[in-house]
Amino acid sequence: MLVDSHCHLDFPDFAGDLDGIVARAAEAGIGRMVTISTRVRQLAALIAIAERFPNVYCSVGTHPHHADEEDGISPDELAELTRHPKVVALGEAGLDYFYDNGSPDAQARGFRAHIAAARLTGLPLVIHTREADEDCRRVLEEEVAKGPFRAVLHCYTGGRDLAMKAIELGLSISFTGILTFKKSENLRELAAELPADRIMVETDSPYLAPGKFRGKRNEPAYVVEVAKVLAEVRGVSLEEISRQTSENFFRLFSKVPAPQTA
Repeated sequence: MLVDSHCHLDFPDFAGDLDGIVARAAEAGIGRMVTISTRVRQLAALIAIAERFPNVYCSVGTHPHHADEEDGISPDELAELTRHPKVVALGEAGLDYFYDNGSPDAQARGFRAHIAAARLTGLPLVIHTREADEDCRRVLEEEVAKGPFRAVLHCYTGGRDLAMKAIELGLSISFTGILTFKKSENLRELAAELPADRIMVETDSPYLAPGKFRGKRNEPAYVVEVAKVLAEVRGVSLEEISRQTSENFFRLFSKVPAPQTA
């Protein structure tokens, strides 16, 4: 089996097709999906989806693009929202300097609040970082020094230095369909180098469809294509990469029940 550790089933792109999306994922061998929060104030919609499908779980958090909109949400408030049995992670939160959405100060405050909530709950934090390697590295180093927390850098496209620092700090790295793109040779080289127990796969759907489906709406079933390329660059079978990334997921997202075969 495989796990799609990061998708957005509440986005309008999937409206009216959720039953089909979840069914196709199951047919492709996707045993679990985590639909990731981008706005704390819209958590109810994610919980409704997660409650509707047994193999779907969700997170709670504020994407850096919405950092100003949800500035000031406290770690305690975030922690309280994770009490729901289907809420299994914090985030996505972090730093994104690629677009001019969310002021850097508000992004940093939100990032640190989510880290604090991850410490409070013991749940993993899903980190979004783009064009912010140095600041992300600094925040991670400073926050780990205050106390450990669990996290994954999702949809990784940053440099080798940040990835290796994250590994050094005990964090994980997750790859999307970007890994399959022709111009992603440097990313594939990094994926081949990382420790086997720190890698995961995801779609970030409805965005970033892998090469085979480029230009189409992405969906959780397509995480198989990411796994195929990850297996190829690491010189292992698809079965092995499926086993390893699933084990890594259930170890990190420990609130998600693992099937007997995982």
